[in-house]
Amino acid sequence: MQTLELVTFCTANTEPARFLNANAEINAWLKRQPGFVSRRLAAKDNGNWIDIVLWVDRDAATRAAAKFLDEMAQSEAVSAIDPQSIAMSHAAIHMSVN
Repeated sequence: MQTLELVTFCTANTEPARFLNANAEINAWLKRQPGFVSRRLAAKDNGNWIDIVLWVDRDAATRAAAKFLDEMAQSEAVSAIDPQSIAMSHAAIHMSVN
């Protein structure tokens, strides 16, 4: 069953445009992961971010999550995130309308 990965966080001392540009490296990494479908990155009015990644199933999502920090911790985008603000969860998709 397709799975959404929902990550909320805030950045520390980084301009939004610079943070978005730095995410090109994350996007490239995601595209190489088995089971990756799509990603949406949204900014809330209060400056917090919501990262929504669609995976083919929960196994693909958890495999990628398990190796993400090992492989991407030194990236500019990850370095800009306040680690204390990160909240991640996964949810099975039961309905989708396009």
